[in-house]
Amino acid sequence: MHRALMTGMAALGVLLGVAALPAPARAETCDDLWYARNEIYKAQGYCFRTQRGISAFGNAGCQYDNVEDVPLSNSQRRSIAEIQREERARRCPR
Repeated sequence: MHRALMTGMAALGVLLGVAALPAPARAETCDDLWYARNEIYKAQGYCFRTQRGISAFGNAGCQYDNVEDVPLSNSQRRSIAEIQREERARRCPR
């Protein structure tokens, strides 16, 4: 039983380690990167204009039509910049 507990704890550590990675490090595709970036905007009240954004996130409760007006923390800005760098590196469609 002690061995099973240790194995379970090791597995949990691996899972927590993966969950702690920034979004771009976990992203497998350009779609993953797009979703991670826009999920940040949605959480802060952005009103999507594209059909893709509206289909994925909807516009219920949105408050900001202009992406520059969305109130983002420094951490969120860094995450978005990192995601955009990865999107450029992967040559994701805009």
